[in-house]
Amino acid sequence: MSETNRHSTTEVRQPEPPLPEDSGLTLEEYLAMQQAISHMTRFRILRTLVANDELSAADLKAAVDVESNNFHYHLDELVDVGLVDKRQRRTADSQGFYTYYRPTAMGRGILEHGVEELMRREREFNDVYS
Repeated sequence: MSETNRHSTTEVRQPEPPLPEDSGLTLEEYLAMQQAISHMTRFRILRTLVANDELSAADLKAAVDVESNNFHYHLDELVDVGLVDKRQRRTADSQGFYTYYRPTAMGRGILEHGVEELMRREREFNDVYS
């Protein structure tokens, strides 16, 4: 019998709403964060920031080794979705401001409990079955 001709006698359960009604962020904002971290360059930028807590733009660019125009585009994307904070400060010996970047709590969380958790589980699975 064809699957399309079968008559279902069971009711299809609907999933619970993904967020509480009083959520601080919308589903679209959470999905934008997921989408942002799904790009390799942005993933590398966020991982480097999490590993270092805070870096100047120059140090961060050197660490991830990305072309200047691409680097700033991807960094701005991470700032725009709330995964990275940007701040400017003046150092005692400078005439201008320097820009520093650091991961937000959400940036740390989405990295450590999302993508990296899946990678840790894969390593554990491979260790068990190797």
